[in-house]
Amino acid sequence: MSSLISIIIPVYNEMGNITLITKTLDNVLIKLPYTFEIIFIDDGSTDGTLNDIKAAANNNSTIFFISFSKNFGHQNALKAGLDMSKGDCVISMDGDLQHPPALIPELINKWEEGYDIVYTIRKDNTYLPLTKRKSSKLFYNFLNKISDIDLEIGTADFRLVDKSVAQLMRNFTETDLFWRGLVKGLGFKQIGIEYHPETRKLGLSKYNFKKMLEFALKGITSFSVKPLNAAIYLGFIFSLLSLLYIPYVLISKYKGVAVSGWSSIIITIVFFGGLQLMILGIIGIYLGKLFMQSKQRPHYIVKEKNIQ
Repeated sequence: MSSLISIIIPVYNEMGNITLITKTLDNVLIKLPYTFEIIFIDDGSTDGTLNDIKAAANNNSTIFFISFSKNFGHQNALKAGLDMSKGDCVISMDGDLQHPPALIPELINKWEEGYDIVYTIRKDNTYLPLTKRKSSKLFYNFLNKISDIDLEIGTADFRLVDKSVAQLMRNFTETDLFWRGLVKGLGFKQIGIEYHPETRKLGLSKYNFKKMLEFALKGITSFSVKPLNAAIYLGFIFSLLSLLYIPYVLISKYKGVAVSGWSSIIITIVFFGGLQLMILGIIGIYLGKLFMQSKQRPHYIVKEKNIQ
């Protein structure tokens, strides 16, 4: 009996790309000696994405869908796919064809060699904006330095995990899911495969600068408390530096020289006020995480589906 392989694909407003990716997947999977289930997770799309998925499912018994009641985010959509997949291994990929389906056979080959996790590392092409390439590199370097995980630059959510790993991933209940870090931190036998992303065929990228910044903050604060430690050190250092101002005041008073005027005072107040707000902001992020986690709200709400 051949292995069942689950492919989970989160999508949001990808009308038009659904037909392209199902056709491309068919051309790749038909050559492989396995059975497949392809699970689309519609993350609250507002266009005709869900209708395209339903049409594809009507024509192909291996295609299933999960539709959310609203947009819950890419990481939560991945969890929904994991929760409802039944395969001996699970492959996650994006629905815009930038994760090349042609790489799937190589992922499966590594799995058959005994690897529990086969992740991919994106090698950025020159067509990507320089700012995006630099910011991505900066994010990974910064995350690796302040956390206990070590992510290769360009690690993507295009990966294969064995069913034993998938079962562990289903048990994660934290509010801010950051799968790249969570999977890397699981251990097991892992290997990375490099790939060059394809150009987006239709539509626009859903990751604008604001969302990328939120994603970066989520990743950093999910795997490290070092920002809190840094806030303590900053406060301590600047408190010591402020003591250097005391001799200046005493000497000025002794010599009868007026202490610096209001401009220097205002600058000092603004500087330390900004520093305090930054530290309070760091603490607030962690407190906010605890607050949201205490509510124990679901990661997603399913509006409709055709998979049990």
